[in-house]
Amino acid sequence: MDYKKRIPLLIILDSVIVLCSILLGYFILNPELKIYTKPILWICSISLLLSHHLFATIYRLYQKAWAYASVGELTAIVKAITFSISVTAIVQLVLTQDVYFRVLGITWMLHMILIGGSRFSWRVFRDRFISANPNKKRTLIVGAGSAGTMVARQLLKNTDADLYPIAFVDDDSKKYKLQIYGIEVQGNIKDIPKLVEELNIENIVIAIPSLEKHEIKRIYEECAKTKAKTKIMPLIEDLVTGRVSVNQIRDVQVEDLLGREPVELDMSAISEKLTGKTVLVTGAGGSIGSEICRQIANFQPQTLLLLGHGENSIYLIDMELRRKYMGDFGIIPIIADVQDRVRIFDIMSEYKPDVVYHAAAHKHVPLMEYNPMEAVKNNIFGTRNVAEAADAFGVNNFVLVSTDKAVNPPNVMGATKRFAEMVIQNLAKESATKFVAVRFGNVLGSRGSVIPLFKKQIQAGGPVTVTDPEMTRYFMTIPEASRLVIQAGALARGGEVFVLDMGEPVKIVDLAKNLITLSGYTIEEIGIKFSGIRPGEKLFEELLNENEVQAKQVFPKIHIGKAEPMEKDELYSMIETLPHKNSVELKEILVSIANTKFGKKKQTVLVVS
Repeated sequence: MDYKKRIPLLIILDSVIVLCSILLGYFILNPELKIYTKPILWICSISLLLSHHLFATIYRLYQKAWAYASVGELTAIVKAITFSISVTAIVQLVLTQDVYFRVLGITWMLHMILIGGSRFSWRVFRDRFISANPNKKRTLIVGAGSAGTMVARQLLKNTDADLYPIAFVDDDSKKYKLQIYGIEVQGNIKDIPKLVEELNIENIVIAIPSLEKHEIKRIYEECAKTKAKTKIMPLIEDLVTGRVSVNQIRDVQVEDLLGREPVELDMSAISEKLTGKTVLVTGAGGSIGSEICRQIANFQPQTLLLLGHGENSIYLIDMELRRKYMGDFGIIPIIADVQDRVRIFDIMSEYKPDVVYHAAAHKHVPLMEYNPMEAVKNNIFGTRNVAEAADAFGVNNFVLVSTDKAVNPPNVMGATKRFAEMVIQNLAKESATKFVAVRFGNVLGSRGSVIPLFKKQIQAGGPVTVTDPEMTRYFMTIPEASRLVIQAGALARGGEVFVLDMGEPVKIVDLAKNLITLSGYTIEEIGIKFSGIRPGEKLFEELLNENEVQAKQVFPKIHIGKAEPMEKDELYSMIETLPHKNSVELKEILVSIANTKFGKKKQTVLVVS
């Protein structure tokens, strides 16, 4: 019913209730019909009627959504009725020098019962006959706290929701057997598998938005023992800031199961480096590069330069940022190849950026094993071109995006990234530009990572291919990786290698199993096939050499050591010989030099955890 029809109907209904309350109150104490001929009765009735509508307007009784009524609405009713009865008592006192307390007391009770009953009966009717939908999915809510209560309430009231709450579980034993909105707390987290089977639960909602990652993982492990679909409530900060509402329940993501908390970085220090500055991002169309651009945009630079070789990817990030930040700062898309030295120097000369984030690289390990020269040209010579151009035109900070595969590399990709690290460390010794590198592990959801591949295999009906049952990798999210890159620029003193402490490594086979169950399938339905380690891959990745770990902290959980890079002349002479080698020789030389020359050198390493 719309607002214009609703208000007159409520006024008429309340008028009838008010008159019936006071007339019935007089009749109960004096059950004679002649009572209705007394002028004082009708004067009091008119007084109560007018005062009721006055206070109903003041407390906005006619504007409230009674289908969602709770304590606040009940309080408003009590206030409106009590004050209207008080006004009527004053009228009686003025006219008769007496107050009929018994009559007004009975009138107050009848008034409360009929007004409150008329409102709350609509709520009961809506819950029982409108909201109840036999086609809704039976749902178990994990967490009977304030968040779980909000979820239950929203699901009960939202006719469009396809979930219907049946029971709660909570590890707080004091809540056991309590009922919230008629829904009972029937056990704790370990009881989830049993309750799902007993109650025919189809969906589980984890409604504890303040949970730490390892706790989410523990709960999900219990949910994964069932066939129910598991969802999770949005983060509490998203609820508080209004970015999402309580009923925007989402599927559990692989990121939720990493078992560690996201790294908190020094955003104020980053702001000092980026706000009002010209910032260049190479590889701006890639997974990491584009997210770096999104993070930088939050700090309102003067100009953001989006440099990339693929015009479609640059077009997409350019359009995305323009839609969101049009007019806030300058956005300039630049199509260029980092291997083109002249073009890179021209760009640096024209725009003179204050900060450079170098994310352009070939990063796919097996592909680079087949194409080692392309890895050399892009990862080594491309980095050298951008870094030397930054040095020549006075860039303040230069941040190289590196990889954990640069540690003791058995493959071409890791070796070329190791060379790239050494190029900027040598420049850092003699340049006014602060050169640093950022080293991290696998990025969930990035192009070429296992997650998109696994998802496609699951959608195709399986099997999911895993190289080896014992293979492990360190994982982080794209936003985390991008924030770490930006933080490196703020902490840079020159020559450091920043490394995120990414917690415990994750078995790829466990990741595959989680992704299968998160997609609503069983392991048996999809299947897992072991294909064997591919060329250039390691069974275990390392974030640091044994000589790189230093004890001193310069920032909470950030460690620093001293750099001892190899001499520039030696490094550059090695690099110059690379284009003259065939593929087989090139791979052998890259891996050999990266391990023997660089692996034993101490470097400045910052560890962020």
